[in-house]
Amino acid sequence: MPMEDEKRCAVVTGANKGIGYEICRQLAIQGVQVILTALNESQGMEAVKKLNLPNVISHQLDIKDPSSVARLANFIETHFRKLDILINNAAEGGVIILDDKQFRDGGGFLQVVDEKAHLIGNIIKQPYELGEECLKTNYYGTKAITEALLPLLRLSKSPRVVNITSIQGDLYWFHNEKLKEELKDIENLTEERLDEIVQWFLRDLKVGMLKENGWPLTTSAYKVSKAALNAYTRLMARKFPNIMVNCVHPGYVVTDMTFQTGFLTAEEGSKGPVMVALLPHGGPSGVYFDETQQIVPFSSTGLKAE
Repeated sequence: MPMEDEKRCAVVTGANKGIGYEICRQLAIQGVQVILTALNESQGMEAVKKLNLPNVISHQLDIKDPSSVARLANFIETHFRKLDILINNAAEGGVIILDDKQFRDGGGFLQVVDEKAHLIGNIIKQPYELGEECLKTNYYGTKAITEALLPLLRLSKSPRVVNITSIQGDLYWFHNEKLKEELKDIENLTEERLDEIVQWFLRDLKVGMLKENGWPLTTSAYKVSKAALNAYTRLMARKFPNIMVNCVHPGYVVTDMTFQTGFLTAEEGSKGPVMVALLPHGGPSGVYFDETQQIVPFSSTGLKAE
């Protein structure tokens, strides 16, 4: 199914439901050829059937599985020759909700702040195994799929990478000032050092040394994964000046990821990522968008919890 050169082709990861599904719908309506990817092949096919749009197809993708990543890259190369837009949406939360009612009554993730860490231990738990999976998906998996699809993105006349981040990735949540400065100093930060920081966090999570070393204390793995993704976004933008690489916080959206809490619908939360994916040629790269508003800082002095 070759496509005409001028038609843009997009891949959306983790797209069989929630924000990813809505991003596919909104891109397709704008005339983009969309490859909706899902961990489960049948769920991906079901999502495409539900969308019922001629320019959306599905493909299985596990961003943690190198062979799955390679199969997708081969499929795109065979059928579309290039890739114009990659939207990295697949993610894991790294936590278990122990008391659903208390979690909802307390304001969902709005209560998950470090000042209340000692009060919410009976509501939300972050086992090491889930934290490790969270980093494997949100950081390492996102890097793996991005790097695998780079050769195809570089064949596009106007390539875009959009990383779905979160306000929880803001460096505000980090209590280690030296580490915050290191993550902000994108001119001197390297991918190797970023990987070292992630591994350092995982070691501290395993042995219960988060407080001592200034890591976020609540939803720790998720916050570190998104902070690392934000740094990676800027490193990529610097390394590949011809590719527009940005990150977007979609807002506090009601999805499975937020345990059906939040303020925005998936349709509303998808507007920012779609807007950034379709920015005019020559637009900004290496920046952070809060929903549909461009904001500069990756570290604020104070913010809301979601």
